[in-house]
Amino acid sequence: MPILPNAKKALRSSKRKAARNKVTKSRTKTAVDKVQKTPTMELLSKAYSAIDKAVKHNIFHANRAAHLKNKLSKLVKPTKVEKAKKAVVKKVAKKTTTKKTAKK
Repeated sequence: MPILPNAKKALRSSKRKAARNKVTKSRTKTAVDKVQKTPTMELLSKAYSAIDKAVKHNIFHANRAAHLKNKLSKLVKPTKVEKAKKAVVKKVAKKTTTKKTAKK
């Protein structure tokens, strides 16, 4: 057990942070497991959100998050509707970025 007052405070703080981290890790693991069992875009989105929150709170390293996201994205295959949406977004993006400049 800590003897010094600052060590006691550090222990209390450490316990609080560990409890908070455990909740976030658990939520992330649950979300990832759900995607692995039934891969859908909706569950994938929730898992991405949970992973990003874990990175934001310094629970996961950014590279681990990228590894998890890549692993999950391979499980979920986009539907025809989602592919069509991506194509439309790409066309709109191309039109807005390729503006011609007026000659003087």
